[in-house]
This record gives sequence, structure tokens and C-alpha cells, in this order.
Amino acid sequence: MTARAAEPDIYELSLDRNLTTPEVPSKCVDRVRDYQYNVAMDFVKRGYQVETMRDGLVFVITIPAASLFAPCDTVLSRAGQSLLKPMLDLLQPVGYCKLMLAMHADDTGSPQYAEWLTRTRVNAVFDWIDDNASVDYVVPYAEGAEDPLDDNDSMEKRKHNRRLEIYVVPEAAMIAKAKKGKVKK
Repeated sequence: MTARAAEPDIYELSLDRNLTTPEVPSKCVDRVRDYQYNVAMDFVKRGYQVETMRDGLVFVITIPAASLFAPCDTVLSRAGQSLLKPMLDLLQPVGYCKLMLAMHADDTGSPQYAEWLTRTRVNAVFDWIDDNASVDYVVPYAEGAEDPLDDNDSMEKRKHNRRLEIYVVPEAAMIAKAKKGKVKK
């Protein structure tokens, strides 16, 4: 993994902290926001569920766990690999953005099982990315059942809670291009 002077180690930061760093200077916020919006819209056009956060500087792609893994399984399916393939483009050029991978589960089973399942699944996604691209700016997080989108009181709501969230956060190379007015999609 690439060492970066005077910057926090992204692998040591919490998900929340990673989502707020690096700071985007005010003089290039609009350029970064426009770039991120255009990239996010490309994913929307491909059928991905996408939301923005941090005033549009960060976007998150949500993929149902059932689209990536068989029930209770930790082996990334071929269909899951196909869904993840466009994410590899986000990693080029290296240092343009970072990806935070947050895997979630429902609350069936013990908290230890949910933690194990999400850790093993997010590591499977990370390993697949590592086999296909640089992971210098990819950080996996196992969220267990701690952050549900819905109550876990029905099969449909539990299914909604089982997901992979891929946060796309601008990094130093994108910010540097934006400062020069050269970040365009």
C-alpha cells in the first residue's frame, strides 16, 4: 500500500472519519461536486442505487447482498463480480478517489455471526478488487447488523438491510486536478 506523507492513514480511520477526509478546498468544491455528480449519474443510468452525501462531494452506491452472495454464503458470485466490475474504473487513476466498502447484515443470528458474516463478505469483495485493481485506496468495513435501514420485523425489510454500501470519496489527485480546473467527466 502506498505511503502518503502528512495524511492520515485511511486504514486506521473509522468509516465516518474517512467519509469526511480529505477536506476539499472551497475554491474547487463546485468542480469536485460536478465531477462526482456526473460519475454518480453514470451509475444511476446503469441501474445502480446511488445517493449523495457531504453536500454532493461523496456518493454511495448500494448493492443488495443477495446480488453479490447466495444466502448465508461468503463466496462472491459471478453475478456479484459483474456488478462490481464498473467499480474498478473508479480506482483509475490511483489516488483520484477512495472507496469505502461497508457490508451490512440483518439481525437474524447472533451479533457475533453478523459480524463474522459481514467481515468475511466485505473481505471477499476487497480480495476480488485486489485481484483486479489497486486497493491502495479501498478500505473494507464490517458493519454487522448495527446500521439497519429498516426494522428487522419482516423478510423484506431484513433483505433491505443486507447490503454493500460503496462510498466514493474524492482524494488528493482529484482535488489537485479540480484546483487547476481540469477535473471533468
